Amino acid sequence: MSSAPPALSEIGQIALVVRDVAEATTFYRDVLGLKFLFAAGPHLAFFAAGSVRLMLTPPQGHGEAGNNSILYFKVEGDLVAAHAAIVARGAKNERAPQLTAKLPDHELWIGFVRDLDGNLVGLMEEKR
Repeated sequence: MSSAPPALSEIGQIALVVRDVAEATTFYRDVLGLKFLFAAGPHLAFFAAGSVRLMLTPPQGHGEAGNNSILYFKVEGDLVAAHAAIVARGAKNERAPQLTAKLPDHELWIGFVRDLDGNLVGLMEEKR
């Protein structure tokens, strides 16, 4: 009798490689506005991004700062205003929000900024 392997569910944590955890902590907390959870020594910082935890780490034998996958954050409310505010707080504008896809029940709008290491950060809004 074989049992099925456990199924994966939602993402619990994402690790993002940065060159300087302290500077990146300031950016993700003060510029993007994520909730800072805790630091584990000088080399790890953790944030709440909804139900997903974001971990900032230096390249400790894995990855390279600025060459990570894209993080996409859902924006509550006005995406254009949120994008402008994030850029005004110090993010580098990569692309202003624009309509990306018209789906049957909503429009998907996405804009992009870059963090201090050049990592691409997507900002998305589902307009119903």
